[in-house]
Amino acid sequence: MTSEKKSKVFPLPVNEARGEVPLWIGNIPIVLAAEMERLAGLSSRLQCRSLNELFQRLTSVELSATLAGVELLAVRGDVKGALSKLSLKHFADCGVAFSAVLAHHFDGDEGNEEAVEEKMAADKTE
Repeated sequence: MTSEKKSKVFPLPVNEARGEVPLWIGNIPIVLAAEMERLAGLSSRLQCRSLNELFQRLTSVELSATLAGVELLAVRGDVKGALSKLSLKHFADCGVAFSAVLAHHFDGDEGNEEAVEEKMAADKTE
């Protein structure tokens, strides 16, 4: 990640309590989340036989897995724009983001229900 992006404020909301992860693709910000329905769709598209295979394909920056991961795991941002800007130089950042978003399911934490409820209540008032 370039120092310019490190110093640039991420403009989209990211709910870390539910495992969301920010990702810049070029100058386009998107937010990824490993929701079960999204993971199932991604696994089906890539014809993975296990979650371990899915994890390996995403984090080893396989071309088709990276494209599908950006498309199917994005919950916020200009996904079409990000995909149009995606090039091989972005794959390392994508791999890091995929690893972080999947780690949310493997950390042994039961989740922060209070933070999720607060976020949901705040979203309803907006």
